[in-house]
Amino acid sequence: MKHPGLKSSLATIIAALGLAAASPAMSFTACQVTDTGGIDDNSFNQTAWKGVQDAQDAFGVEGRFLESQAETDYDANINSLIEGDCDVIITVGFLLGDATEKAAKANPDQPFSIVDFAYDPVIPNVLGQVYATNQAAFLAGYLAAGMTQTKILGTFGGINIPPVTIFMDGFVKGANHWNAEKGDSVMVLGWDLETREGLFTNNFDNLDDGRAFAQNLYDEGADIVLPVAGPVGLGSATLADELGIDRLKIIGVDADLYFTDTERQHVYLTSITKRMDATVAQVIEATMKGEFEGGLLVGTLENGGVDLAPLHDMEDLVPDELKAELEALRAGIIDGSIKVSD
Repeated sequence: MKHPGLKSSLATIIAALGLAAASPAMSFTACQVTDTGGIDDNSFNQTAWKGVQDAQDAFGVEGRFLESQAETDYDANINSLIEGDCDVIITVGFLLGDATEKAAKANPDQPFSIVDFAYDPVIPNVLGQVYATNQAAFLAGYLAAGMTQTKILGTFGGINIPPVTIFMDGFVKGANHWNAEKGDSVMVLGWDLETREGLFTNNFDNLDDGRAFAQNLYDEGADIVLPVAGPVGLGSATLADELGIDRLKIIGVDADLYFTDTERQHVYLTSITKRMDATVAQVIEATMKGEFEGGLLVGTLENGGVDLAPLHDMEDLVPDELKAELEALRAGIIDGSIKVSD
């Protein structure tokens, strides 16, 4: 299953999200505060920063970032950027929600945008960037259910928060859809849709936890595992590399980990991608043009804000019939005939 749009240039992605080309900025600075995990986390921090870098190339803006080593850094980092002549401040991650809200309300003339979070009611100077990752995760769950040899899949998260569990929701529902369509009985360990309880490492940076959680799921029979825990998932990939892909495959999240985890790229069946780079670039361009508005920006399968990465090295392992079914599911999710959310 190949999706040419994932290899598109920034211009193509921008067009899909409704952006127009912008003339180079005379003086515009986009600033970013990362969550813990670092700017080069092979996950959401890095992908969001790529949006700033893309805006630098496309629009001529300047970009700066501050890394949060711990949650106690959030307020200080945001306040530091408020004093640093930032035209827009982009905070990355659900956990920065409270700190961003406090800073935005105290500085109503400063535009903010937060990745993976939104506010109800809307804060006028904050634009939330959220992603219907359950749509792409539904496809991943169906794909995994069609590829498992043991009839057991596994998943675990970093922290039990909505931007994490939305992946797990979609993954389980996709596997359930496979069961309903095929009369099969594939199980997903690690997340219960009803109780909202499951497996969580309670961090986004400990690779040893990623290995240990994947090992436990493998020991219980899972041969495909979805870690939704940022860099923690790299530990799971290390285990799959040692065991061999005939025994354990991994599904990545946020970025296409085939390209970011190059030493273990062969272990990834696919990745559930959030195009945070594209939405961040859109926010920067709109702010440059004086069109910034608080509210909500949603990435979906339809606008390219979320997707499944190509199968890469697994391409020949996935039957053509299953690939065709995934394309039909994609179309059904986009036109609304297949319901992913309750």
